[in-house]
Amino acid sequence: MPHIERTAHVGWDGNLARGAGTLDAQSGAFARLPFSLPSRVGDPGGKTSPEELLAAAHGGCLTMSVAGELTGAGTPPERIDLDCTIVMDEVEGQGHQIVGSQVAIVVRADGVDEASLQEAVAQAHAGCPFSQLLERAGAEVSITARLA
Repeated sequence: MPHIERTAHVGWDGNLARGAGTLDAQSGAFARLPFSLPSRVGDPGGKTSPEELLAAAHGGCLTMSVAGELTGAGTPPERIDLDCTIVMDEVEGQGHQIVGSQVAIVVRADGVDEASLQEAVAQAHAGCPFSQLLERAGAEVSITARLA
């Protein structure tokens, strides 16, 4: 895989408690996504958070990795549905930290049995840069996978 760089711009107005920001992708894929402290720690109210964006990034990366593993095994998926939940919690002496990523995957693919699905998911996890980043940082990545 080639060297990859992607850029996002973040703007923030105000203090932490009452301020708000926006996120823009250099690619133009999203623009002015609103976020704030209340959307991060409470009711999102239609705004996003860094943790939600990390969940989307981890989920997107892992989905592509599973698709690649299944395709490489000669059983390309028809559909993959994945839910990813990033967990942030208070860690003694370290403040709030990302402590986990909980992933649930449902795959529809002809010719795939339960054992081959679990093998493909394990290989996909091992090859997913976001899974590896999270684990190297000390977060627990838990993945369940089932056939549709």
